[in-house]
Amino acid sequence: MPTEVCICEYRYQLPAGCEFWLLTHRYELYKPTNTGRLIVDSVANTRLFEWSRTEPGDALLQALADPRYAPCLIFPAEEDYRHRVIQQVASDGRIPAFIILDGTWRQARRMFRHSAYLQHLPVFALQTERLSRYQLRRSTVEEHLCTAEVAVAVLEQIGEVAVAAHLESYFERFNQSYIATRRRWAKQER
Repeated sequence: MPTEVCICEYRYQLPAGCEFWLLTHRYELYKPTNTGRLIVDSVANTRLFEWSRTEPGDALLQALADPRYAPCLIFPAEEDYRHRVIQQVASDGRIPAFIILDGTWRQARRMFRHSAYLQHLPVFALQTERLSRYQLRRSTVEEHLCTAEVAVAVLEQIGEVAVAAHLESYFERFNQSYIATRRRWAKQER
């Protein structure tokens, strides 16, 4: 972003009692409108893994097998995997690791359905009334939140209110700054 709309001064991480593991579609990695990077900027110990349908990276497989963590997928609950849905994270001393499928909704559905190495994981049921306020890319369904909004909702649900507020504020600044940049480009093109 141009310096006059830069949000770098608001970029800092807060610790949380959980971790986010972003499983990012390769087409999403370099999109300037990707909101997964906002989680990396805001929540300490967030990890980013590039998604592969058949060949998950060693770092992801090691993280999934690490006994210190209780990994679970964040994805809307549906009947065909209702047996995997959980309402709350494990309270057995392990660190909750929320895996967010970072891509468009179409890509995320494909990632969820076609990644055999994720099929054993519980699916955390996100309980929120939020509607998306993401203005740079829109889903046809208002309940489809962008990646950063999902993380905010998770943090609120597990009681990490201060971290949720920080991420939401950073997300709002990103939205506003990026829109200001688009308006400037539109004026310059006239």
